[in-house]
Amino acid sequence: MLSLRLFRRFGTASHIADAIVSSDISATSTTNSVVSNRIQQPVTPEEPALVKLKAERDPEKLFELFKANAHNRLVIENRFAFEDTVSRLAGAGKFDYIENLLEHQKTLPQGRREGFIIRIIMLYGKAGMTKHAVDTFYDLHLYGCRRTVKSFNAALKVLTETRDLEAIELFLREVPWKFGIELDILSVNIVIKAFCEMGILDKAYLIMVEMEKMGIKPDVITYTTLISAFYKNNRYEIGNGLWNLMVRRGCLPNLATFNVRIQYLVNRGRAWDANELMRMMQYIRIIPDEVTYNLVIKGFFRAGYLEMAKRVYSALHGKGYKPNIKIYQTMIHYLCKGGDFDMAYTMCQDSMKKNWFPNVDTIYKLLEGLQKSGKLGEAKFIMTLARKRVPPFSADQLRAMQSILSRR
Repeated sequence: MLSLRLFRRFGTASHIADAIVSSDISATSTTNSVVSNRIQQPVTPEEPALVKLKAERDPEKLFELFKANAHNRLVIENRFAFEDTVSRLAGAGKFDYIENLLEHQKTLPQGRREGFIIRIIMLYGKAGMTKHAVDTFYDLHLYGCRRTVKSFNAALKVLTETRDLEAIELFLREVPWKFGIELDILSVNIVIKAFCEMGILDKAYLIMVEMEKMGIKPDVITYTTLISAFYKNNRYEIGNGLWNLMVRRGCLPNLATFNVRIQYLVNRGRAWDANELMRMMQYIRIIPDEVTYNLVIKGFFRAGYLEMAKRVYSALHGKGYKPNIKIYQTMIHYLCKGGDFDMAYTMCQDSMKKNWFPNVDTIYKLLEGLQKSGKLGEAKFIMTLARKRVPPFSADQLRAMQSILSRR
């Protein structure tokens, strides 16, 4: 049971962290990485820096080019260029280059903006350099940058991706108290999501309970995250209870929440209930998306209602949607399974022409069905399209398809 002693003593949301960590965790020290700057190379004026960065494939030259443009606002303020450069350096294992670039950026005028430092924290996180990300948060004052719950959330997000429970709890225990940061709903949702992904569902639920006691009201993301986690772990009673609790408290489910619920109903074989829930969405003006339709279609197919699945697919077109690759895959797979090779063929050729290919087992099933039905011309056409796939099917897979056509 989580202790509420510190909550009652201080009475602030900033100490919610104490409700989810043990009291015997010792503090850790942080270190600041110091990097020497490399010699900057001048940028040739005849070509825009962004174009050169995008085209450069050599990691060392990419590093030098970005470093040379440290004061170029067109580069620094371009989020894609920044992220793409760090991503490619990380892919090449050049973590020393990443450290050099990002540490240098902190010393420049943009380093005084919390939003810019948050980007650096997240870039360190994407490169897997968690310690550098957390150290950046701790050292914000060194750059003349104000520290708020926004940068705290960025560091917390990076830290939760390590799945290091002890480090997460230590950070939650120390930082809000040390820097006078009041946790917000985003802080708590980050922790709840991490704990759910780590399988610590009961603790994630208790965080929500304690959060409410401190005046931080759960939002639809909080409920959706917990409902999804409990459903995925076959704890349907709690998932259903959270759904009812959310509605009773006036927190309306959004599209993601409905899709989570519909997924649960489909998994339980309750196709008609899933369809009814989709109709309810439209009644309360939450527009179903391709995910919703795909789930309901799959539900009817699994339950053996092929005609209803086809009707939902037709309704998808009637609402102005175009089927995506997942809907094509679902339809073709289950149509083949149900023996409707004519419709499966029509949909498969349409999908393949868009370079959306069903999995190879489904193609085998379709070719077998067409071949047995005497529709060799259609089967050969599917084979022709299969040979044009990008990236191509393996030689063994193509031989297996051809062998199906050769059967008598």
